[in-house]
Amino acid sequence: MRAISYLKNKKLNLVGFYFFTAFCLSGCSLFTEVDETATWSAKDFSYSAQKQMSNGDWSGAILTYQKMQGRFPYGREAEQALLDLAYAHYKNKEPELAVAATERFIQMHPTHKNVDYAFYLKGLSLFNPRDSLLDKITGSNPVNHDMTPIRDALIAYRELVNRFPDSKYSKDAGDKIIYVNNVLAANEVEVARFYYSMNAFVASVNRARGVLEEYQDSPATEHALAIMIKSYEKMGLNELRDDAFRVLSLNYPKSEYLENGSQN
Repeated sequence: MRAISYLKNKKLNLVGFYFFTAFCLSGCSLFTEVDETATWSAKDFSYSAQKQMSNGDWSGAILTYQKMQGRFPYGREAEQALLDLAYAHYKNKEPELAVAATERFIQMHPTHKNVDYAFYLKGLSLFNPRDSLLDKITGSNPVNHDMTPIRDALIAYRELVNRFPDSKYSKDAGDKIIYVNNVLAANEVEVARFYYSMNAFVASVNRARGVLEEYQDSPATEHALAIMIKSYEKMGLNELRDDAFRVLSLNYPKSEYLENGSQN
């Protein structure tokens, strides 16, 4: 009887083992993901990513380019892929990653035929004039606003224009330089106004004078002169006040500040 019971238990154990093995194999197959890109070439990756971008699937294109970089880090396709990856990050509203990709491209491929576009895309990623930043920087204390990305964008645009004057992106970059200069000048005026409101008249004059020195062609110079007039008047420096008033009269004969004799 013991022999028969032993054989039955052994048979049951073997049956259980077979069922467990079959379950594991079927379960593992359910959780094993087949990599369809395993046999792809660099051109296959590029084609797939370009198709994703044309459909507006920026996240998908980013993943495809990243996988391509891991598989094919060198070659002509890899060079273009890095630039396309930067564009995909830009369109996917990831400006920091876009800037990092453009900087890496510029560093790795300084003589590439599309390096001018890398500078242009870097500028766009740092600051796109379509954004109404002027509305944002004139609300609360302007001293707290970080203008570093905008200044970096200006550097990128200037480098593009200076190094590649014949680039098809240079004209638009030049227009953006003017716009960015105006934004920076407007911010400086707001900082000067803030100092004036805090009765820090010396600091107010210094920031306003900086606008006259660095952004001479900006419309903000009119407002900077008005701030200087009021600040000098508050400090009792009437001669300097009158000098600033004469400069304002000469350069902006129709200025509203001339009627008031000072800043609004």
